[in-house]
Amino acid sequence: MCTPVYLSTIGRPKSLARDRKAGRRRWAVVGGNVFALGAVSLVTDISSEMVTAILPLYLVIGLQFSPAAYGLVDGLYTGATVVLRLAGGYLADRIRRRKAVAGFGYALSAVAKLGLLAAGGSVTAIGLAITADRAGKGLRTAPRDALITLSAPPGQLGRAFGVHRTMDSVGAFIGPLVALAVLALAGQGYDAVFVTSSCIAVFGVVILALFVRDHRGPAHTGVPSPANAPSETAGPSKAARETVSVRQAAGLLRDSRVRRLLLAACLLGFVTVGDGFVYLLLQRREEVSLGWFPLLAVGTSLAYLLLAAPLGALADRVGRLPVTLGGYAALVAVYLALVAPVGGPVLVVVVLCLYGLFYAATDGILMALAAPLLPERLRTTGLALVQTGQALAYLGSSVLFGVAWQSWGITAACWLAVLAGVTAIIVTAALLRGVSRTEIEMEAAS
Repeated sequence: MCTPVYLSTIGRPKSLARDRKAGRRRWAVVGGNVFALGAVSLVTDISSEMVTAILPLYLVIGLQFSPAAYGLVDGLYTGATVVLRLAGGYLADRIRRRKAVAGFGYALSAVAKLGLLAAGGSVTAIGLAITADRAGKGLRTAPRDALITLSAPPGQLGRAFGVHRTMDSVGAFIGPLVALAVLALAGQGYDAVFVTSSCIAVFGVVILALFVRDHRGPAHTGVPSPANAPSETAGPSKAARETVSVRQAAGLLRDSRVRRLLLAACLLGFVTVGDGFVYLLLQRREEVSLGWFPLLAVGTSLAYLLLAAPLGALADRVGRLPVTLGGYAALVAVYLALVAPVGGPVLVVVVLCLYGLFYAATDGILMALAAPLLPERLRTTGLALVQTGQALAYLGSSVLFGVAWQSWGITAACWLAVLAGVTAIIVTAALLRGVSRTEIEMEAAS
């Protein structure tokens, strides 16, 4: 009876050592290019979150925007210029210069920050500056995510996106703190925040130019292409000569899995009302002082930072669909908490933690779910298609939530968001159940 115990005791340290080495190899295989892209996103998010942290106050408190007007601007901030997402994705695939397209997008956003400085109180000018900023984001997001999928093995995409989103969230954590410091030094002047934000964004473009490697040839990962997609088995030289056409890009929609993925992305985007609304509701309910308002975004970013990489690894083990749906369940819990009868500091902490959990479980993991279903030569276009669906739905969601808040009050608007969220989770689970199984089979084949 003692011998098995003794043998198991001897064997455990070796097993643990093997597990640790295997774990290190899994994280190392993510690759240096993913970390370089993460560094670009870290710096860029410091710049972006400086503006995002103060924008609700600047518009609603400073410029006296109504909830409906703010909903329109918030929708523009995230959902506008959706056509440019598709254009950027298609262009990157066609010219096979994903880094160049992403770099142009990052540079455009850096310049647009100065547009907010010149806009003054003009709603039209503010809208144009925000549209230019989001145009840059629309152009860069799909090429950047495609570079991530092409810089890591298919079975490690959850980890790769988890690492990238963790570094991204470090920037989101630091950005509001930098905004607070700049406001304090500048005597609460918003202009100083916009100028500082633009300078930091330029630094992100420099990192991209110097350290990120482009991926212009076929990876031959062994992942089979979807039905009706162009073949990639002809060899590197032929693939390199082929030019992606509009007809080939449109052919992605002939694949039923891609159509279901796009519909699910639209549903999930429609139930996301935007950070500004969540923080404004918390600020009004708990009477958070205006000086501390940017720290609400810091709390969300901290939870995101701590959870993004572990949830990415979990998605690789248990499936990306369950983790994504769990994230949207956390978002529904946020809406419920905002109308709950309890309040105080505990409510603020719970809402921010759940909100960070939502982002960690969804941002990037849906892209990791989509990537194995798309051929490499159309990878950027396919990811842009999914992101465009989400952005269009988000634009409608922000406008409708703002109108519901102004017309029926905060409580009714939140309950409508809860109902929409639960419905979207159920429908998405049904739509993507088969897609998730196909994704696992593809990665096993590779």
